[in-house]
Amino acid sequence: MSDQLHHVVIVGGGFAGIAAAQALRKAPVRITMIDRRNFHLFQPLLYQVATGGLSPANIAAPLRGILRKQKNCTVLLGEVQEIDLSTKQVIMDGAPLAYDSLIVAAGAVNNYFGNNQWESVAPGLKSVEDATRLRAKILHSFEAAERLDNLSERQKLLTFVVVGGGPTGVELAGSIAELAHHTMRNDFRNIDPTTATVYLVEAGPRVLSMFPEKLSGKAAKALHRIGVQVMTSAKVLDIQTDHVKLEHNQQHLVIPCNTVAWGAGVIGSPLGKILTTATGGSLARGGRVPVNPDLTLPNHSEVFVIGDLAAVNWKDTVVPGVAPAAIQMGKYAGWKIATRLAGKQDDRHFSYWDKGSMATIGRNAAVADAGFIYMSGRLAWLAWLFIHILYLIQFSNRVLVMWQWFWNYFTRNRSARLITGEIGNLPPKTTTG
Repeated sequence: MSDQLHHVVIVGGGFAGIAAAQALRKAPVRITMIDRRNFHLFQPLLYQVATGGLSPANIAAPLRGILRKQKNCTVLLGEVQEIDLSTKQVIMDGAPLAYDSLIVAAGAVNNYFGNNQWESVAPGLKSVEDATRLRAKILHSFEAAERLDNLSERQKLLTFVVVGGGPTGVELAGSIAELAHHTMRNDFRNIDPTTATVYLVEAGPRVLSMFPEKLSGKAAKALHRIGVQVMTSAKVLDIQTDHVKLEHNQQHLVIPCNTVAWGAGVIGSPLGKILTTATGGSLARGGRVPVNPDLTLPNHSEVFVIGDLAAVNWKDTVVPGVAPAAIQMGKYAGWKIATRLAGKQDDRHFSYWDKGSMATIGRNAAVADAGFIYMSGRLAWLAWLFIHILYLIQFSNRVLVMWQWFWNYFTRNRSARLITGEIGNLPPKTTTG
């Protein structure tokens, strides 16, 4: 590949980065995609990995495999620490890499709102490691409880707290409840898994606040039906290894528990701060980078910021950090670069097509807001299944996930219930049965 070709560097192999690369497949450019991982991950289904419904390989695909037929694209495994806008270079693992156009699609990380010490005891769901770590912690709690006679210690082990009432929190809480109340109900001899308690803690007045109030209410009722205790207007004060402190209805509460999961929000990649500092600007809400209507960085038309990292004005708010938006931004950025290189003048701004929002609560229960129609229950659940299958990036993943869901539905079995990694010691066996 000629070094004289226009060099496009893409940072991040998520939905946005891949869409941008594919949009440039026929353009006279050479592309370098950089990612810290060698795979693309479908993050919306990480909660199913965390609860044993799917294996990591079901929702991930090697970047080289995805782009193997695109000869103008090179994939590099590495991490970008710095971006020098003045010399048009990214610093990857200490080495400079020059670019002509730069697309930053670095995504987002878990946001603990200044309480980063909670990360060690309340993992979020942004990576495979997050999901497998949480899976190990959830399953380990049941195994530890099986060895104890002390009822209060047992109940603490069988109490799970999910922080955040957005789609991630709702889906995770519902999945943990189904795991305990259905999948594992006959798996133990000394404990009854159906006695497990799952709390969903939300600081706002209702769960799924981005949905219409009617759908939000239906989601809360569906959670209640499967055994999740929803606590709204509840502020987390502290998280420790054995309890969570809350302020709820002007009272301080302590919930003894062994497992806490974080789904309360995300913040843009640290690369966002590097970009805004270099341009004399400041980050928008959620650590996102304010960009021009054509997704370029102010005063740097060669730099595009897309996906969860970009703050793009849309109606009275900003474009949400969801997969459809990331894909649309990636396609637009690729098209914009190709148009420029072709010498065509096109001042068309990025326009977001809102395809709606969905969240699943559990078996046959979901809510969907398609803008012109609201759905809930089994119909919304089937729509959720169909859409998520479509967004899996490889055909093989679609087949595997579809089969796994089919099997799980009819057997209520979750075959990926594996405890891996460091999990600590089990308590001494004190049961007499």
